[in-house]
Amino acid sequence: MKVSTKSRYALHLMLALALHEDQNLSVKTVAAMEGISEKYLEQVIPILIRSGYVKSVRGAKGGYHLTKAPDDYTVGMILRTVEGSIAPVSCLDDAVNQCAHCRECVTLDLWEQVDKAIANVVDHVTLADLVDKQHRIEKRRRAQRKAANTEATNPISQ
Repeated sequence: MKVSTKSRYALHLMLALALHEDQNLSVKTVAAMEGISEKYLEQVIPILIRSGYVKSVRGAKGGYHLTKAPDDYTVGMILRTVEGSIAPVSCLDDAVNQCAHCRECVTLDLWEQVDKAIANVVDHVTLADLVDKQHRIEKRRRAQRKAANTEATNPISQ
């Protein structure tokens, strides 16, 4: 499975909104924060609004925000909203396999295992998990910068 740019941007957008839960963010702000195309985000936003994941607020302090808490969204939900199906092969798109060859298909079991493995990951990682990971990364970066600054201002003399 290859995740499309649209899905990656949707996930980055949702993550940015989750990281800034207490405020409304404009597309321009999210694009600058994430280093991604504003025009592409403008194509993704309507999908997320229609799905009920994101709400738009107009006005001077307007922008976009999540409609639920970050732990209510899984990566799988977001990917499926944008992609439709995330199955590795089209014969697994429907609840009941519609492929005329499914009873004789040697590789079907393989694709079902791949599909379950992907779902097991994306359906068990929430936006809250990604927010926590982002906070840990930022904390580690701050500690590294502080250590580097301390070394620069207190050189060890020999």
